[in-house]
Amino acid sequence: MAKHVKRFFRYRELLFELIKRDIKVKYRGSVLGIFWSMLNPLLTMIVLTIVFSALFKHNIKHFPVYILTGRILYQYFSDSTKSALTSISTNGSLLKKVYIPRYILTLSEICSQFIIFIISLIPLFIVMEVLGPHVEWIDFLIVIPLFFLFFMTIGIGMFVASVTVFFRDVEHFYGVLLMIIMYMSAIFYPISIVPHKFLPIMKLNPLYYPIDTFRVIILERHFPPLSSIIIMAVLAIVYMVVGIFIFNRLKDKFIHHI
Repeated sequence: MAKHVKRFFRYRELLFELIKRDIKVKYRGSVLGIFWSMLNPLLTMIVLTIVFSALFKHNIKHFPVYILTGRILYQYFSDSTKSALTSISTNGSLLKKVYIPRYILTLSEICSQFIIFIISLIPLFIVMEVLGPHVEWIDFLIVIPLFFLFFMTIGIGMFVASVTVFFRDVEHFYGVLLMIIMYMSAIFYPISIVPHKFLPIMKLNPLYYPIDTFRVIILERHFPPLSSIIIMAVLAIVYMVVGIFIFNRLKDKFIHHI
């Protein structure tokens, strides 16, 4: 463990440079640049609110904020894991020229998306101040679900990055899987309309507990249930252990398949 920690700190400057590169590449040629990370969730919120308000507005208090909270968390997970998916295969030429820890490439993609995600929280707080509920001290507790979501995403990102090197079809299949996750995340509908017998299936979604906990803090204004925190912690550990284990088992074979 100590050896891996020392190696990580040895390459930390490279990680920072790759994060900056990933952010610049994402918005290269864009007039608004990184401001799109704030504008995009707002536009999505407006469209979804208009489309679904007639169905669910009377059942969900602060419906625009409800949609926005689910959407920005899903968008982070989707963008991060999709970027991680191709992080090894698209950097094949770099890996063939110099030695760098393979995980640095995947981790930089996830970290750069997390920075963009943090910026996308700004319009959420603006919408809350305009439409309610107003921002309060308890909102800082959102760091709890975001902390666990970040490490869940690392684990899943490591897994899909390593598998995609050998099976390129994963890239196409994963888009379908993300669509399923989106519809299972209760982004634009209340969880109360889901039949009880389907709830266990809903909870298999890695985003279920982070989104639900995030909304408990933002919309219900109280500390998240301890059971949800424990489940998120367990899931984060499981995803991290499995993802890193598979990545480490396969990393030495990457060079032969990229």
